[in-house]
Amino acid sequence: MLTKFFSVLFLFLVSFCALSQNGKDNETRLKNGEDLNVLYRNEASGAVFAHTAIGFGIAYRRGYQVNVSRKRMFELELQNFKNPKEVKTMNSAGQNARGYFYGKLNSFLIFRPGIGYQNILYQKSDKKSVEIRYAYFIGATINFAKPTYVEIRNSQTDQTTTIQRYDPAVDNQDNIVGKAPYQYGLDHTTIYPGGYAKFALSFDYSNRYNGVKAIEVGALIDIYPVGLPMLAENKNQQVFPQLYVKYVFGKKWF
Repeated sequence: MLTKFFSVLFLFLVSFCALSQNGKDNETRLKNGEDLNVLYRNEASGAVFAHTAIGFGIAYRRGYQVNVSRKRMFELELQNFKNPKEVKTMNSAGQNARGYFYGKLNSFLIFRPGIGYQNILYQKSDKKSVEIRYAYFIGATINFAKPTYVEIRNSQTDQTTTIQRYDPAVDNQDNIVGKAPYQYGLDHTTIYPGGYAKFALSFDYSNRYNGVKAIEVGALIDIYPVGLPMLAENKNQQVFPQLYVKYVFGKKWF
């Protein structure tokens, strides 16, 4: 009887030590970003990107694993937006003249909340390999349009100036001294709601299985129910396609 008892006790202690050692090994491997042969169910990442609308943006994504190769993603993006036809000019005849964009009616800042899915095309085989993924998103586009304010010379002979909202019917290159400070016009910002769709390819080269380091390239389109007043001499547009390249960094966890 005692022999059986000590045999069972011995087997229990050996199993407990083995499990404890395995737990410590897994914890060390997790800290080192090694492959634990498990599914990370959560992912969060930030990003910075450049786009063809002549500017930059920042982004945040939160992912939830649906199955082995598919994630449901929620994203938030913030970016500026410029018309490629904008041309910076300066009143060479004026004193203390500053650069401005003649004919520009508004400055735009775009906020996009969206939802989509990310799928694996090629899975990472080891820490030095690259994982290739594609994703698609749809969501809302919220465009904040701040009207352009300029500094105006009161007359050709008078050196005094005033700051007022740019009016293409009245203001011209002779009486504009330059662009007003950015805070002018914030209280007259107009919100233009719309929607967007996006497709992206990303290349994750992180050397950690629980980390994210990726280069993403993609195309998106913003669509508005009304045209946006961008330049005085141009027709207001409703559809705005653009390309972008993005650097993504983040982490994964259980």
